[in-house]
Amino acid sequence: MRLSTNMIFDQQVRGITDSQSSWLKVGEQLSSGRRVNNPSDDPIAASRAVVLSQSQAKSTQYATARSFADQSLSMEENALKGATSSIQDAQTLIVYGSTGTLSDDDRASIATQLEGIRAQLLNQANSQDGNGRYIFAGYKTDTAPFTDTAGTGVSYVGGDQAITQKVDDGRTMDVSSTGSSVFMSITSNAKAEPDGTASETNVFNMLDSAIAALKVPQDNADDATKQTFQDAMDKTNRGLSNSLNNVLTVRSAVGTQLSELDTLNAQGDDRDTIMTSQMSDLVDVDYTSAISSYTMQQTALQASYKTFTDMSKMSLFQLNS
Repeated sequence: MRLSTNMIFDQQVRGITDSQSSWLKVGEQLSSGRRVNNPSDDPIAASRAVVLSQSQAKSTQYATARSFADQSLSMEENALKGATSSIQDAQTLIVYGSTGTLSDDDRASIATQLEGIRAQLLNQANSQDGNGRYIFAGYKTDTAPFTDTAGTGVSYVGGDQAITQKVDDGRTMDVSSTGSSVFMSITSNAKAEPDGTASETNVFNMLDSAIAALKVPQDNADDATKQTFQDAMDKTNRGLSNSLNNVLTVRSAVGTQLSELDTLNAQGDDRDTIMTSQMSDLVDVDYTSAISSYTMQQTALQASYKTFTDMSKMSLFQLNS
């Protein structure tokens, strides 16, 4: 087969172009820090990197969801802590107010203090987060979940369903409790009423009953009136004990969820570290190998330039030109 001068020339130019392309490709890898900059660089690694990237994005979304869940549950825990303190303060006053040596003025003073605690507890039940959303309103976060109406007392008008958040692939949890489950409920092991009547579940009704009883004069009252007063105070005391136990149960559940979020965050961090390592193995450049290849490609390119230069000085090329 006879090779024309033009064919030899084209081969040399193509050799230079190929060497230059290989050299520039390695140079791009070194400058970007990535072995796979285009799918054509390594189709298999590129496709696996796409799938892994989607997993990393999902992990980031769950991490954000857990952050929001942690904030919501922490706000709830703070409100429940305040409610616990308020109920305990009310219990102390109820016990003290039941003392037979107190005067009507003393009992009236205790009633006033209980009214203050009631208002404080109502404010805690209508707590809002930093964005103005009501914590214990379920999904009705735009309106106060508890209303206080003269004659009927405090009632719950919030949502019946707790807000849920998916915090990991296989885990969805409640990130807020409804007000009815906190301030209008008691646990299954609550203290029963001695006469077998239904236990009071509304903590505000409990306080209203005691406040009303404390305002009834007892100094010169007959035995029936005094007994009615004592029964009311005893019932409120049992009710507050039940209500406190319920609030503490909710707090315990919130604490467990916060602990679980910490565990999920730790697992998520470990998973992210593994995926980052896997992604690095797939697409990141091995600098030692790349630098060696860069040097080799540069040497090959220089050799191609020299070969082309030497051949261009041959008589056939000179005559052809």
